[in-house]
Amino acid sequence: MLQGSKLSAVLGDRRTLKWALIIGAAAVALIFLTSVVDIFPSDSSKVIDRYASQTESRLLDILSSIDGVGEAKIFLTMDNSGENVYLKNSDKKTVSIEPKVRGVVIVCEGGDDPIVSSRVLEAVTKALSLNSDKVCITK
Repeated sequence: MLQGSKLSAVLGDRRTLKWALIIGAAAVALIFLTSVVDIFPSDSSKVIDRYASQTESRLLDILSSIDGVGEAKIFLTMDNSGENVYLKNSDKKTVSIEPKVRGVVIVCEGGDDPIVSSRVLEAVTKALSLNSDKVCITK
């Protein structure tokens, strides 16, 4: 009975109850925010973003040199985050495998010209080892 009376005395104090509710609400809010917002991005998402950005930049350089393309924008979707493969019986301990490109969307001024679209499609499929159904070219 003694412990019960201590508990009711602590909970009976309005000030303590108020702080307990504030702390509890703050804890619930933090849990909710961390599940919704990616506050600390993982290393794999950084790798994907860096690889996608570099690939987009290099691809944009290639496409801008094709006659008739004009100004272009590129969007890549990635399949995985890449991986490190551990090797046996080798001087190297690991080999990094880069993320794979799942698809490409290209918006360019010459995207409505069939000849330009054909050239862009060939360049992208060869450069990224993609099938043509994974590439969308539009104006």
